[in-house]
Amino acid sequence: MENYLSDMALFVEVVKAKGFRRAAEATGVPSSTLSRRISQLEQTIGLRLLHRTTRKIELTEAGGVYYERCKRIVNEARLAHEQLGDILAQPSGVLRVSFPVDFAITYLAPLIAEFAELYPGISFEFDLTPRKVDLISDPVDVAIRIGEPESSLLIARRLTSLTANLYASPGYLKRSGVPSAPVELENHQCLGMLKANIWNLSQKRETCSVSVGGRYTLNSVGMIRRLVTLGQGIMLMPREIVEDDLKAGKIVQILEGWHSPAQSVYALTETRLLPAKAQVFIDFLKSRL
Repeated sequence: MENYLSDMALFVEVVKAKGFRRAAEATGVPSSTLSRRISQLEQTIGLRLLHRTTRKIELTEAGGVYYERCKRIVNEARLAHEQLGDILAQPSGVLRVSFPVDFAITYLAPLIAEFAELYPGISFEFDLTPRKVDLISDPVDVAIRIGEPESSLLIARRLTSLTANLYASPGYLKRSGVPSAPVELENHQCLGMLKANIWNLSQKRETCSVSVGGRYTLNSVGMIRRLVTLGQGIMLMPREIVEDDLKAGKIVQILEGWHSPAQSVYALTETRLLPAKAQVFIDFLKSRL
């Protein structure tokens, strides 16, 4: 079994290097040995994995499927060894995380600064974007997302939950009036994310669904916040995201007591087996949130 896993690792290195010579330079294993070991692997599984020419190698159809599986297995085996070492040492390396833009800037930034102080050996690459991140092909260790994961292939670790409240600027309310009940939102300019034209609200044991609309349809939380502070309407947003605007008096809460159903915040990863730098980051956020 040990030789089988070793051959899989060598196969991955050959494919990544796009040839035996470069793989030999990367691994320190002679090209002739690599070629022989890959041939043995092909004989063991009964399928041809590589088309060999004098200049390059190409994956067969079966080789492409096998490579994707092997890559994950080899990576998880490597991480298992790394984690054993990390038990005795401080986590280090580059941690790549994808965040929702406003949630990260407004709410998570102080926590990230605190985490950085605790783990000086870790450096960071942050991708602040609302787009869907492909954790398999994108160079991201962890993606933080609000709402239920769309892919069942990812490992979702729940960090906390958020509820959204209703906010508007004093100027808008002075001009358009203050709604006294959720149904009155139908007569106001309401700014929401794309296709979010129904707001589900609850207060204690009372619930209602309100059909909302307005002049703006957006796909940016930051733009919604900005337009609402400029008097363009009402938004339904977690307090954690608009805290700065609320403290500055740019917006005020309306219909207090009414809020959206709780939305969970998840840390999404490709695998359950994580390097120490990612595991301690997720554990830290969970403890603080």
